[in-house]
Amino acid sequence: MKALIIGGTGTISTAVVRRLAAQPLWDVWVLNRGRRSAVLPDNVKTLTADINDEAAVQAALGDMCFDAVCQFIAYTEADVQRDVRLFAGRTAQYLFISSASAYHKPARSYIITEGTTLANPYWQYSRDKIACEEYLMQQYRENGFPVTIVRPSHTYDEKKIPLGLHGHNGSWQVIKRIMEEKPVIIQGDGTSLWTLTHNTDFAVGFTGLMGNPRALGEAFHITGDEVLTWNQIYETIAAALGKKLQAVHVSSDFLCAAGAKHGYDFTGTLTGDKSSSAVFDNTKLKRAVPDMKTTVRFDQGVRLALDYILAHPEECQKDDPEFDAWCDRVIASRKAALDIL
Repeated sequence: MKALIIGGTGTISTAVVRRLAAQPLWDVWVLNRGRRSAVLPDNVKTLTADINDEAAVQAALGDMCFDAVCQFIAYTEADVQRDVRLFAGRTAQYLFISSASAYHKPARSYIITEGTTLANPYWQYSRDKIACEEYLMQQYRENGFPVTIVRPSHTYDEKKIPLGLHGHNGSWQVIKRIMEEKPVIIQGDGTSLWTLTHNTDFAVGFTGLMGNPRALGEAFHITGDEVLTWNQIYETIAAALGKKLQAVHVSSDFLCAAGAKHGYDFTGTLTGDKSSSAVFDNTKLKRAVPDMKTTVRFDQGVRLALDYILAHPEECQKDDPEFDAWCDRVIASRKAALDIL
């Protein structure tokens, strides 16, 4: 069977490519701009083109057809309209990566199923993903376009530490604050529930949907089964570093307002996502993919990630003094407010 992965070098898609490449069932092709081809397994074939250049992609594809086309880098309705033009009649299945942030915010129930309403007034990214889903399902109903919708939640790999908020340079500055035993901001009171998924576990669910006739015309979220509070998440990170967490709890509304004044847009990622509890019912996925389960606990995944980050300073340790100073100001403002009372 022949699979085309559009992207193929991101947090989620890298794990999918690696898993497919290890299976003799799949002949794996990757379509991207060719800038990170070194991360691909040796037996993966490449097509070099920018997916946003439709004519270049047509030329690269020639008369090729696929059993599955997996789209990891489409974000707007225009993107998936282009893909329908490119791949209608070329593939037996088109798998679109949406987002679990598309589910209703604020959540009416902390337990989320695929039937939970899609609505997010706080994050344009999520609304664009919803528009993509609606267009693709319309194409399935009206023209038989063979779509499968996949909604990841918070998925991480060996190079990233999942956090509630961080600056423009990623997670390193927060890791550094924990290592220096400086106060670390946690949104809200830290007791909301969150679901984290290692990318290798995600890949099991995703590849199990590929070529699966039960997946056509359906939507699935793919998440782990481990549910933690944000306090537990940060405490696990600190424990893996051998440090005591110095947690400071700050309301999400305050963080969004304070962040906006200094170029940080936390409204979508906090109010539109991480401020709400998110526990996913994976029954539908497990019926279609019985092998799906959590094999990498968060405490294990964090240690893998920290080992990599600490061993690769040039790649992963990007200081962010602006975010560090912003955290100090927010924490000082909170303390000053409490001192008045």
